[in-house]
Amino acid sequence: MTNPLANKHIMLGVTGSVAAYKAVELASKLTQSGALVDVVLTESALKFVSALQFQSVTGRKAFTDADLWGGEAHVVHVNLGHGADLLVIAPVTASTMAKLATGLGDNLLSVSALAAKCPLVLAPAMDLGMYSHVATQKNVEILKERGAHFIGPVEGHLASGLTGPGRFAEPLDILAQIRFLLSRGGPLQGKRVVVSAGGTEEAIDPVRVITNRSSGKQGYAIAQAALDAGAEVTLVAAPTALPDPTGARIVKVRSSEEMCEAVLDACSGAEVLVMAAAVSDFRPLITAEEKIKKGSGGLTIELQPTKDVLMEVAAVKAKTGHPHISIGFAAESQNLIENATDKMKKKSLDMIVANDISAAGSGFEVDTNQVTLLMKDGKQEKLPLMSKLEVANVIVNKLIDWLEEA
Repeated sequence: MTNPLANKHIMLGVTGSVAAYKAVELASKLTQSGALVDVVLTESALKFVSALQFQSVTGRKAFTDADLWGGEAHVVHVNLGHGADLLVIAPVTASTMAKLATGLGDNLLSVSALAAKCPLVLAPAMDLGMYSHVATQKNVEILKERGAHFIGPVEGHLASGLTGPGRFAEPLDILAQIRFLLSRGGPLQGKRVVVSAGGTEEAIDPVRVITNRSSGKQGYAIAQAALDAGAEVTLVAAPTALPDPTGARIVKVRSSEEMCEAVLDACSGAEVLVMAAAVSDFRPLITAEEKIKKGSGGLTIELQPTKDVLMEVAAVKAKTGHPHISIGFAAESQNLIENATDKMKKKSLDMIVANDISAAGSGFEVDTNQVTLLMKDGKQEKLPLMSKLEVANVIVNKLIDWLEEA
């Protein structure tokens, strides 16, 4: 299982902003995700939060300027800087950004930043006028030119009562960006992976649609697992309530026709397609231009077959060689292995993920899945009941092995 945060040393700088309390949540989330978090607080930050708060959520010492002048004064900042895989300053004030831009080292955080050799992530938080000031914007420009990654600030209500850019990004959004940054250079670096997810909708009239019960959870989990492994991911997503995975290129679609066009376009030059979407098999022969009014009788809708996306992909693959690997899903309520095997052969798949949607905890609208992996060489692997992210990691690990052998 690939977890880009596992055992990574993250130096989290916290500066004097009213948003400093949110950094406690960020430190907690990073730690829960497997990171080793060393917090460095400025004197101004200590006006809003305490070192004890951070030590309580990270289980590690939180550093202040007192440590710079303590018994380890000649090495503490070097140890922090050299030991970090990533330096995150969240929130970062205009004053600290000015120090970073000019190379000023007058506190533990700024000298540790000068000693650091790792990537720098900055999440600003300040009033609208301070952020838009020409001096601050020049410092932002300088830091970006040096490779700093900025997360926010976002638009919102500020402490001054003004509304505009300057608000601290939400800790979960910062966590997602950090996860993506640390995933780069993973085993799927440079590989293009296309994932489809969700259930398509076929319009009956401007109000009603024919759809299915797919939540998109399994496809989104596969997209996240591929991102965690370093892949360049395109997610072709039918309507779903799920948040988009950070770092993926998102293509939103509704109908099976739109899904087919988007998948074929994304597969051009791609190494992998994982077709996890539940694509409608039928659509109305005629879509009413106006809402169909309820009458005293019933309603008959004539249906026609939709394009088979995987059959279209197979035809393109035979001509171009892309995608190199294509994986499908078979959601069945009977004859699981037989139906899935037949689908795999007809659609020239390298693997099909078969799941019995009638089984408890498996299939649509749940967070778990129990599947059997069928390979084109005849091998089978039945997995126990797992979370959908665990299933996704098994699939992505298969991809890593196959692409390394290619």
